[in-house]
Amino acid sequence: MTTDHLATAALAHADTLVLDYLAALWAATEDIEPGLRDELMTTVADYIALRRAGEDPSVALQRLGPPGALADSVRRGRIPVHLRTPARPAVAQPPAAPPAPAADAVALGLLTAGSVFLPGAGPLAGTVIALASPRWTAGPKVAAAALSTGSVLLSFLVLVAALSTSLSLPGLVISYILGIAGANLAAVTLLPGFRASR
Repeated sequence: MTTDHLATAALAHADTLVLDYLAALWAATEDIEPGLRDELMTTVADYIALRRAGEDPSVALQRLGPPGALADSVRRGRIPVHLRTPARPAVAQPPAAPPAPAADAVALGLLTAGSVFLPGAGPLAGTVIALASPRWTAGPKVAAAALSTGSVLLSFLVLVAALSTSLSLPGLVISYILGIAGANLAAVTLLPGFRASR
């Protein structure tokens, strides 16, 4: 006897169990209103089909109980709630988000402390790292890039204007503050996504 023949025989036995149960339930519910009887048969068939994928149908039939008892419960009221909304098979929960990689922390560090100690270069490097990271969505990445690169560019323009006039010292201070402020605002934009991953 081949494996295919055994599988077919087992399948046929499972089908026979289910069909016999449904036939017995149909016979036990002859006196029930036709609409309710049809609803019961459909609900029970769905209940069995939902469980057949993961277990032996005889287990589902045992949970349903004898057809006569099920028919009696329908006569006393309506279709039992547990049949209307059968428990779904357990679904594996998606894994928790992995912890933020060190590169994400480096990106935030370069945008904050880097803007103080490495004006221009620190924020730009932090922006490049943040843009390459899968941690943040496109919205925060674009906002952070616009804030950091925009502030570096504006800081550079103020610096050039200050050096070409007699206001070089105040211009240097304003340029430095603009660079720090923009980079730190970029870091604030990225911070919620970083905290959510921890």
